[in-house]
Amino acid sequence: MGVETYDIVIVGAGPVGLCLSTCLARWGYKVKHIDNRSEPTATGRADGIQPRSLDLLRNMGLKRKIMEWEPAKVYEVAFWDPSAKGIHRTGTWASCPKFIDARYPFTTLLHQGLIERTFIGDIEKHGGEVQRPWTITGFKNDGKDKKYPVEVNLAHVDGTMEETVRAKYLFSGEGARSFVRDQLGVKMVYKDPIAHVWGVMDGVVRTNFPDIKMKCTIHSDAGSIMIIPRENNMVRFYIQVASSTDKDWDPRKSTSAEEVQERAKQIFKPYSISWDRVEWYSVYPIGQGIAERYTLDERIFMGGDACHTHSPKAGQGMNTAFLDAVNFAWKIHHVESGWAPRSLLSTYESERKLIAESLLDFDARYAKLFSARIPSAGEVAGASSAKEMEGDNEFIKTFKASCEFTSGYGVAYKPNAINWGPEHAAQHRLILAYEHGTSQRTGRIMTPATVTRVVDANVVHLEQEIPLNGSYRLFIFAGSLSTSEKALKDLATHMSAPTSFFSTFSYEDLAQKDRYHERHNPHSAFLSLAIIFSAPRSAIHIDDPKQLPQPFSRYADHVYADDVWDQRVPEAKAAAHAKMGLDEEKGGVVVVRPDGYVGVVVGLEEGVGTGEALDMWFSGVTGRKLGGERAIL
Repeated sequence: MGVETYDIVIVGAGPVGLCLSTCLARWGYKVKHIDNRSEPTATGRADGIQPRSLDLLRNMGLKRKIMEWEPAKVYEVAFWDPSAKGIHRTGTWASCPKFIDARYPFTTLLHQGLIERTFIGDIEKHGGEVQRPWTITGFKNDGKDKKYPVEVNLAHVDGTMEETVRAKYLFSGEGARSFVRDQLGVKMVYKDPIAHVWGVMDGVVRTNFPDIKMKCTIHSDAGSIMIIPRENNMVRFYIQVASSTDKDWDPRKSTSAEEVQERAKQIFKPYSISWDRVEWYSVYPIGQGIAERYTLDERIFMGGDACHTHSPKAGQGMNTAFLDAVNFAWKIHHVESGWAPRSLLSTYESERKLIAESLLDFDARYAKLFSARIPSAGEVAGASSAKEMEGDNEFIKTFKASCEFTSGYGVAYKPNAINWGPEHAAQHRLILAYEHGTSQRTGRIMTPATVTRVVDANVVHLEQEIPLNGSYRLFIFAGSLSTSEKALKDLATHMSAPTSFFSTFSYEDLAQKDRYHERHNPHSAFLSLAIIFSAPRSAIHIDDPKQLPQPFSRYADHVYADDVWDQRVPEAKAAAHAKMGLDEEKGGVVVVRPDGYVGVVVGLEEGVGTGEALDMWFSGVTGRKLGGERAIL
């Protein structure tokens, strides 16, 4: 019997491994997914889902499942500092301030095990499974099989069974103690020596502390605590146990739950607190570490905690893992589908390592400030006051300044082959740069916009209309019906040419297979289209070939009226166009990567220019020469 082959072997069923496995299972890949635990996480561990991650989960169709667990939601953070009688509140600040254009301006709190179960259910729904309890015992990229170059050795944790498989890729989502990373010889680089030890405790409490249902940062003469509300009436406490300034400092210090509770009681004074039960307790040292590399050969990759470790108090670990997984998943999908050269895989490390480095820089400042003894802030204006930020202490300043990053909307990828920039191979007069024809920044998430779907008059969130299906998203902001009619027809004609970016990747069986009910990808799995008119819904007729020429008419379910008022652009007649920074009459085209980040923005005008600019950009993305032929309709 021959060796079993897989598209990918995923080791570890934490957030990064499960999110990756979910994507690839949906897109039809053969996945071998193992985890050395006999069951998913039972209690504790990661718990915070940030606003951007909630967007992602909704785009994956998993947000509703997450919300069925009735998680806690944090809209505000309260700051408590020392006073003569113990602690007192010095102010509050929005968890996701209004200057961030977020659909869900709150942090969702739910223990990791319930989040894992949501992903596992989806994996099983699509024919996959997590094989437990199995572990990896060895691997090598020996190239003996050109199609499946990686040999992977697996074993049941009790030693009763062994298995050797071959795969195109191996991915480590094992966490901080990654066997794969150790075997590759990739080192973790730590920013600073570990200086603080914290206890983390989940439980149900009794207290007269007024903000127990809010996220709080508490600094007192007796130490520091962070409070995180949780599902099922639970509360999580991060409690400082020891630091490098303590006379008995030990970075491996172990403190009992009872000792930590006593410390918490001292910090909470003049308020009282007691525990009805403790569900989970652990002690951990704070250390900011990052792997030197995420891959050595672009066959064996790592993500999540295997690549970056940091304190949990900023709530970034699981969220960063989700974005690692989705970034990697769509790139594997495009390479294996023949839509992109293998060089695309190099952007996984360059993009995600940059974000991890930014996270560690922030976390080092945040954790240090949180662990430090902060002076009394009785006379300092609260974070909710109208006074300037200069009145806040350093901890509150850091918190405020970092809100965009911690919400997930501050992720910014640098220019490369898939994020247009001044050095990109595609240079055309119609490619629009940030603040020069568009407000959209390449490598950043597309601005959310609310529009009316023409086919059923539903008011919808435009950025959510095309799901995470591995496709590029072409948002054609078509301007006004009278101004852009000819430009839209010319673009449709150009796209119909056999060598255009649109036609090149059409299904081979396009003429034979019935895809009448396919909403998102009727022509190609490579990209999806959405067309937004600067007009009221009543003026848009999806059966009018002048308004919606072929092939656009095939996307009737993705035709929208830009007729919903938005408070962020109150004077705009077409708010979605305005939020993209596009001319409300002439429009433009925003190309969004499969993971939701803007790749390029192109002006919409009559003639061949718009199509040529898109051909040029997609040529750089796909590694193919696109365009050069004109279609005649």
